[in-house]
Amino acid sequence: MGEFTHFDADGNAVMVDVSEKEDTKRIARAVGRIRVNEEVMNAVQAQTVKKGDVLGTARIAGIMAVKRTAELIPLCHVLPIHKCSVDFSLRPGENEILAYCTVKTEGKTGVEMEALTGVSTALLTIYDMCKAIDKRMVILEIHLEEKYGGKSGEFHFEKR
Repeated sequence: MGEFTHFDADGNAVMVDVSEKEDTKRIARAVGRIRVNEEVMNAVQAQTVKKGDVLGTARIAGIMAVKRTAELIPLCHVLPIHKCSVDFSLRPGENEILAYCTVKTEGKTGVEMEALTGVSTALLTIYDMCKAIDKRMVILEIHLEEKYGGKSGEFHFEKR
């Protein structure tokens, strides 16, 4: 473990100074899932949820959240987002919807927080749009799946 970078010598929270770092290509991909009941799964698949297109709306919400991450996470740098995608995988047999968010930029700091924020918001949007059907949905296992670029190099999630 290295030193904490978000605190000064007096223990005050500070934004990390990245001005001396080199710009590099940065990519991060996060994933999470929501467990739903069969009725919710069927409604999402058939696009019969009364609030509208659940996955289309969740995709837009995730992308919008990525672009606003620095407003939500204290001390997070504002980053130019070069590419963002939010995708879904339905697992009807398991009554789960997986959300994936991939974010790309070129800069001095990574986009891990942006990818995690995008997945979280997409899953929360699914919950919001389907809660009239069932409020017992559970959001699970939001995590960074992989990242590329920067001083720390590549990261690939491995279950412990």
